[in-house]
Amino acid sequence: MTDATSPSRPTDDDLRQRLQAVRLEVGKAVVGQDAAVTGLIIALLARGHVLLEGVPGVAKTLLVRSLSTALQLDTKRVQFTPDLMPGDVTGSLVYDAKTGEFEFREGPVFTNILLADEINRTPPKTQSALLEAMEERQVSVDGLAKPVPTPFLVAATQNPIEYEGTYTLPEAQLDRFLLKLVLDLPERDTEIEVLRRHAAGFNPRDLAGAGLRAVLSPADLVAAQAAAAATGVSTDVLGYVVDLARATRRSPSVRLGVSPRGTTALLAAAKAWAWLTGYPSLTPDHVQAMVLPVWRHRLQLRPEAELEGVGTDTILRQVLQQVQVPI
Repeated sequence: MTDATSPSRPTDDDLRQRLQAVRLEVGKAVVGQDAAVTGLIIALLARGHVLLEGVPGVAKTLLVRSLSTALQLDTKRVQFTPDLMPGDVTGSLVYDAKTGEFEFREGPVFTNILLADEINRTPPKTQSALLEAMEERQVSVDGLAKPVPTPFLVAATQNPIEYEGTYTLPEAQLDRFLLKLVLDLPERDTEIEVLRRHAAGFNPRDLAGAGLRAVLSPADLVAAQAAAAATGVSTDVLGYVVDLARATRRSPSVRLGVSPRGTTALLAAAKAWAWLTGYPSLTPDHVQAMVLPVWRHRLQLRPEAELEGVGTDTILRQVLQQVQVPI
């Protein structure tokens, strides 16, 4: 028998409206990064992780903090440094003198949104400490698996690799990020608006003072994830995704093209985007919109292409032009 007092599941339209409200809330603190906000929401819907790349000072950290506030999610921040150890991220066994036993002390990875700040300033060993949590949603300690909370997202920021003191992320870890979002320096009008807000008293460390509020609950987000995953997809569109991936592997500028994990990542992100925009099933347009953020960090270029200044975005745009789109 159904309990008449139990809350009903919100409709898909209700969930979309609340996610739109999330974007408006984030906009109270972050100016001119609409594409990055949308990308983070897509990653959450697709149960993926995000790599945010940009020079210092383009609001990468503020963006993640604002999003977690609007989503009512717990968030923790780790500043990645050259001396950071894996246990500083995942947690470690600590000896309890009273009981004479070791007990596990949870690290900051046990949260809903982990902000891994400047992840490429720490050595690969510590970077790799996140792999199990990102892929399996758990941390193994002394033979026991300890699950991380749900929902869970790693939002890692990195400076461009040409900056001094940075380490290139291992390919295995790059492949675990659903999206790589590039945050560019703002346009003139956008930067003026940033200064106008600061002149009016905006404090980036006081989001409550800026008027940010929670507009979507964790339970609503889980419901939205399920709805996005149920988005329909035809065999023709599945074939289109595979054809795009195979075209990257044939490109003369590419040493290693998109793997099958990359195709499943593109499918998940495209389904999330289709659902978010109100479509009942996936279209080639949704796939095309997600190709660059999902695949730009998965290609390994040949040395001669890098010497010529050819970037992964350029190659992916060429692939999109070359592969026939299903009707």
